[in-house]
Amino acid sequence: MNTSMPAVWLYWLWAATAGLWLFGLSMVLTPDLIRWAFSLMLYGDGQHVASTFGAPANDYIRLLHGVLGAVMFGWGVMIAMVLRRAVAQGQPESINWILLPLLAWYIPDTIFSLYTGFWQNAVLNTVFLLVFLVPLLALKRHLSRV
Repeated sequence: MNTSMPAVWLYWLWAATAGLWLFGLSMVLTPDLIRWAFSLMLYGDGQHVASTFGAPANDYIRLLHGVLGAVMFGWGVMIAMVLRRAVAQGQPESINWILLPLLAWYIPDTIFSLYTGFWQNAVLNTVFLLVFLVPLLALKRHLSRV
């Protein structure tokens, strides 16, 4: 780690990345729990999706959650690689390697969530964005002064 780099921001990003790994893997390894959680978040009833949508739709939702979880885990691995090398070595452009894909996900996903009436997912997206955005902007500011 670059010793002049404020460690708190790197630790924060590592913790956020570990959270991303765990959430992604939980979507793959515990899809029924994730379906229950999203059902609770979106419909106020953890059993709504399972009891209303039928077996074929639930199987498809399980597949989509698994695929999405695997993509999130892979995204977390990429973030870890950037943190381990470029950010820790103080390369200013490396912040954009995380920040720009984050915004490229956040903007269309959040707009689509709001458009389809699932504002709860937009709130979840915003929390996720802020968890990464705060330390990324702090590091970007620090690296631009170095």
